[in-house]
Amino acid sequence: MDVIKESSLLHDRCLIGGKWVKAASQKSFPIVSPDAQSTIATAPQLSRDEIAHAVDVAHDAFVNWSRTPAPERAALIRTWFDLVRKHADEVGTILSSEQGKPLAEGIGEVHYAASFLDWFSEEAKRGYGDILPSNSANRRFMVLKQPVGVAALITPWNFPAAMITRKAGAALAAGCTVVIKPASQTPLTAFALCDLAERAGIPAGVVNVVTGSASEIGGELTSNLKVRKLSFTGSTEVGRVLLKQCAGTIKNVSMELGGNAPVIVFNDCNIEAAVNGVMASKFRNAGQTCVCANRIYVQNEIYDEFQARLIEAVNALKVGSTFDEQTQIGPLIDEMAVAKVQEHIDDAVAKGAKIVAGGGRHELGSTFFTPTVLSDVPDQALVTAEETFGPLAPLLRFTGEDEVIRRA
Repeated sequence: MDVIKESSLLHDRCLIGGKWVKAASQKSFPIVSPDAQSTIATAPQLSRDEIAHAVDVAHDAFVNWSRTPAPERAALIRTWFDLVRKHADEVGTILSSEQGKPLAEGIGEVHYAASFLDWFSEEAKRGYGDILPSNSANRRFMVLKQPVGVAALITPWNFPAAMITRKAGAALAAGCTVVIKPASQTPLTAFALCDLAERAGIPAGVVNVVTGSASEIGGELTSNLKVRKLSFTGSTEVGRVLLKQCAGTIKNVSMELGGNAPVIVFNDCNIEAAVNGVMASKFRNAGQTCVCANRIYVQNEIYDEFQARLIEAVNALKVGSTFDEQTQIGPLIDEMAVAKVQEHIDDAVAKGAKIVAGGGRHELGSTFFTPTVLSDVPDQALVTAEETFGPLAPLLRFTGEDEVIRRA
């Protein structure tokens, strides 16, 4: 991990009002590499009062930022895009170090993250209103789109760059200021992106990033009257809590919660294309995506052939270190992630499924897990009702279209 120690984008402080700050208490928490299981940096454990201060700063900055002409906001977001793309290798190295995904995937995510800034730099100039037909000759109905205020952005660890730019790009384009709360496992990527936002000339206080206790930060962001928008990507369980907490101040909310996506493979398909599609979806980021293939329904007539080809493809995946150029599957984020994958495998096997590839930890140990395929998984298995978030592909048989649509 020494490679990131030399990066000018590596920070151990939060950005609030244009200043890089540690916690007043000097408390911090470690950022542990899923690959080496070693501490690569620390992040501040801010208090609730310090979170409230970040909101105050963003609220003050909103006054001028919301009045900044759209073309000027667009130009600043565009400069941020240019800098993210220019430093993609550097940010990608930081991202992969703390998240564990193979370096090529980490760099690829940064380019993906930059694309949101590219998009919203153009959309900033297109916040068009509307003229609506009136029911009276002496009335005119006009709709004006205006920024709502301070937006709190709570982002996940599995895509620590893309989920920030997707939210922040939209908010800044609309004229809102933001307080970003990244996942505790992956704050270094957020710090790097905010550094680049600062270098792009985005005014102090417009982009802020805070770290610390998730419950304390969430409690402040949801109850603070100056926060008018909360955007959250994460688990359904946490989403429920945040929605309840936001109700008290009637905030505008956006929730992107857990998934359990089905894939349906019919007998008239191109089997090679179907296998390739499942592989790309299921094993991206070691299966740690909310839109990956979590239940794979295959029609009886082609089930055996599809399974054989999938097993061959899965067994060919290279599990290895984050920074090994040959690696296709890196480590899972932590031990809890490993435990959940193993729980789903054990439960399915206990209910009649068969392990036909993988099935447990990889020989590398730690949080490395062997890509796994389960055959003849019953509908009663946990994996059909819960998101796995790991490299586990469960296969389920089906006979007809109406049946599989109902089950899916």
